[in-house]
Amino acid sequence: MTLTAIIGGTGLTRLPEFEISHRENRKTQWGAPSSDLIYGKFHGADVVFIARHGERHTIPPHRINYRANIEALKDAGVSAIIAAAAVGGIRTDLGPAKIAVPSQIIDYSHGRAGTFFEDHLAHVTHIDFTHPYSPSLREKLLDAGFRAGIRVVDGGVYACTQGPRLETAAEIVRIERDGGDMVGMTGMPEAALARELAIDYACCAIVANWAAGKSTEEISMAEIEHNLLAGMADFARLLECLFKP
Repeated sequence: MTLTAIIGGTGLTRLPEFEISHRENRKTQWGAPSSDLIYGKFHGADVVFIARHGERHTIPPHRINYRANIEALKDAGVSAIIAAAAVGGIRTDLGPAKIAVPSQIIDYSHGRAGTFFEDHLAHVTHIDFTHPYSPSLREKLLDAGFRAGIRVVDGGVYACTQGPRLETAAEIVRIERDGGDMVGMTGMPEAALARELAIDYACCAIVANWAAGKSTEEISMAEIEHNLLAGMADFARLLECLFKP
């Protein structure tokens, strides 16, 4: 049986039309994950769901126990992860409520526990992270978006910042100069940890707002919530096309 995990980010603490079979409160050697693992059927497919920020959205990006989340999914038998993530749009075609399937990452976060390969090693371990997202899983997401009639942006560089504050306009200028197309706070070390445990991983980035300095308007939580509502509705349609037989 193939088991796919969906990691819900800001704006997605539960899946619509998810037929829940049971919940599991897992523990790992790294501690407790952000939420219970919720198992069930999603349009006929076996899926497990976890809320990255907790079920009441109370865990900020820099305090997420990424290692516990990914190891709990691995222990549950997950072979592929689809990660939903709210981002700020930098590139001109990444406006609010758009969906992108990024192809690369730049990591600006710091101080996060970012690897399983630390202590009691038989040898130092490195992973090939040239292409941080699974190409085959990315293609499936893009195809599902096409079949759902949603214009999904193919590719782009996800810049992961520390949070929880939003970025300054100068920081966005720097990120854009570095090649970043969108900015979020949870893409790393999540993607790298999945690679370390040989789990296919891809991200669906939902644009919540223009990044700092890309609009004359002040960034507000009301704007973010409004845009995520529209973006997450499209994301749910994309998932439906992905999983429907």
